[in-house]
Amino acid sequence: MALTGNKGEWSEIYTLLKLLGEGKVYAGDQNLNKIQSLFYPIIMILRQEKDGNFNYKLQDKDVVIQTPEGEELLRIQASVFLVEAEDLLKAINENDGSFAIPQIEIFMSRIHCHSLKAKSADKTDIRIILHDRRTNMNSEMGFSIKSQLGGDSTLLNASKATNFNFKIEGVSLSTDDINRINSLDSKRNKVIDRVNAIKNKGGRLVFDKVDNFTFRNNLIMLDGDLPAIIAHLLLEQLDSGVSTLKELADVITKTNPLGYDTKQSSPFYAYKIKHLLTSAALGMMPATAWDGKFDANGGYLVVKKDGEILCYHFYDRNRFEDFLFLNAYLERSSTTRHEYASIIKENDGTLSFKLNFQVRLR
Repeated sequence: MALTGNKGEWSEIYTLLKLLGEGKVYAGDQNLNKIQSLFYPIIMILRQEKDGNFNYKLQDKDVVIQTPEGEELLRIQASVFLVEAEDLLKAINENDGSFAIPQIEIFMSRIHCHSLKAKSADKTDIRIILHDRRTNMNSEMGFSIKSQLGGDSTLLNASKATNFNFKIEGVSLSTDDINRINSLDSKRNKVIDRVNAIKNKGGRLVFDKVDNFTFRNNLIMLDGDLPAIIAHLLLEQLDSGVSTLKELADVITKTNPLGYDTKQSSPFYAYKIKHLLTSAALGMMPATAWDGKFDANGGYLVVKKDGEILCYHFYDRNRFEDFLFLNAYLERSSTTRHEYASIIKENDGTLSFKLNFQVRLR
C-alpha cells in the first residue's frame, strides 16, 4: 500500500533527506532569517522504524546507513539525498490534502525508511547527533519539526482539555435569550457576536477555572498565575481583535490585570507566556500529566516555504523563546466542538461560557 500523508507529514521526510544532503543545519533568528555564522554540523540522524532502528551517518561526502551496532547496510553519496529532497519539495508544493509520492517512496524504501513519521510517543520528530563548534562536543538531541509548507503549525492543539470556563455575571438570561445567543452563526465573527450579545444584555465574563484538572495542574506547576493570564489573553483577543501573543502580552502588561508591582518594569507577563510557549513546544501536553521534562530537548527545526531548514536550538534559549513569542498567535477553534463559545446553564443555575485556548505558529 502506498504511503500517503499531508504536507506536514511529508515535510518530516523532506527534513531527513535535506539534512543528510547538506550535512549541517543553520540557526535561525527570531524573524526566521538564517544566521550565516552559526551552524551545526550533523554527525548522524537516528530513526526508529517498525522493522528496526537505523542510523544515518555522515562520512566524508557519503551517507552511511547502519544498524545501531554499526553494521553498514548501504552507502550513498550525500548529493543524491539533496536531489531527492528537491524532488520531494516540488511534489509537496504541487499537492494538497493527503497524497502519495511514488517516486520518493521508492527511494525511501531503498534507504530503509518505510513510514512518514518516525516512531515517537512524545514531541520529538527527529533525533540528531549534532556537533557544537563552540563546545567541540557531539550531543544527541530530539527536535520537533514545524513546517511552513502547508498551513500554520499548531503549537498547542485545541481540545476539550483546553477549555477555559467563564461565569456570566451581572445579568439574568432566559432560555430564549440563551438559545438566541447560541444560535448566532456568522461565519467569521460568531464568537465575538455571542460575547457582544452577552455584554449588550449587561453581562460580563468572569474567569472561573480551567475545566480539565490535568491541564490546570500543568499550568499551575509552570506558574500559578498562568490560568488567569491565559484567561485575560482570551478576553483581550475578543475585545481588541489582536491575536499575536506578543501584542496581547503588550496590552495586558499595560493594563496589568493581576496587579504586579511594576515599579522596576519587570516583564512579568511576557516572561510567563514565553515559559508556557517553550514548555508546550518541547514537552507539555494539556491532557497528559507533565513531569516538567522536555521531550524535544534540542528545540525546533522549521521548514520554511522556500524549503530552507532553520534550527532553533534550545541551547540558545533566548533566541528560541523570542522566536516562539514573536510568531505564536491565538486561533479560535470550531464552535461545533469542545462546547466552545456556547452558554451553558449549570445545575446550580449559574451560566457558563467556554473559550478555548489554541496556539499556532505563523
